[in-house]
Amino acid sequence: MSFGLTRIQLEEGAATREAFGETLADLGSDERIVVVDGDVNNSTFTNHFMERYPDRFFNAGIAESNMVGIAAGLAACGKIPVAASFSTFIMSNAFDQIRMSVAFPNQNVKLVGTHAGISIGEDGPSQMAIEDVALACSLPGFAVLVPADGPSAAAATRAMIEHEGPVFMRCGRPKVPVVYPDGVDFHIGKANTLRDGDDVAIIANGIMVAMALDAAEGLATEGVQARVIDMHTVKPIDIEIIERAANETGGIVVAEEHLAYGGLGATVAMVVAERKPTRLAFVNIGDTYATSGKPDEILEHYGLTPEAITDAARRVLKD
Repeated sequence: MSFGLTRIQLEEGAATREAFGETLADLGSDERIVVVDGDVNNSTFTNHFMERYPDRFFNAGIAESNMVGIAAGLAACGKIPVAASFSTFIMSNAFDQIRMSVAFPNQNVKLVGTHAGISIGEDGPSQMAIEDVALACSLPGFAVLVPADGPSAAAATRAMIEHEGPVFMRCGRPKVPVVYPDGVDFHIGKANTLRDGDDVAIIANGIMVAMALDAAEGLATEGVQARVIDMHTVKPIDIEIIERAANETGGIVVAEEHLAYGGLGATVAMVVAERKPTRLAFVNIGDTYATSGKPDEILEHYGLTPEAITDAARRVLKD
């Protein structure tokens, strides 16, 4: 899967779901960690944990609300439960259970949704989580993580386990370019600047981070220096880095593999409106469900490409 990258050469790495599963297994020596899966452990890669720690792995079946309830009960007993399934199943199907059993009592449950966004491709709209970040952000007390590549997903998994309180982490299906080849300094609530620039800032997360870097390379050939920020934590958002971008550049582009409403773009806009109004442009899938098809073709059809980010930057700078 190319993600349309043409101006930069990034090594293809693991899918973020794979990095999550492998890292979770590596952390399994902590006997407080237990895993509950929705009968998709070979897809969420929690099978690595299952193989090494079968006594602390529970298959809840295709019953996501029950899975969340089990995880909440385990958290109430002092365990650190990780509940994993496809993102649309866990966040959409089980939302009320998450709201009442995890968010309201502030249980230390870690929810991991894989196969998020439209890049899952041929599985189609019934399995494309396009509203999951918005749903997770609406839950009081939740931290919401969207790592960009394998190294950051591994680091996010470690941070998620160490964090006291409920967390939702969004992972994707396809293998993705490595944007952190030398490792990542990952802290919940603190974004990473991957490229400096004072003309425009591009804030992205998930698969859109590599595309943002590609767009910045293309803009540089036009004499435009773009700052690229990996906003891997949507909640709590890094207010300071957004405010600096608004103060120090001519405007901000926000790119995400999500609906236009309730996700990263809306959160950044809220910060900008309160702290430092500036020109904004947004790259997302809009207000629509996607169709099925090959991942690259779907991403291009719905405008999730480096070219779309480049065009958005030009709009921001037009005036």
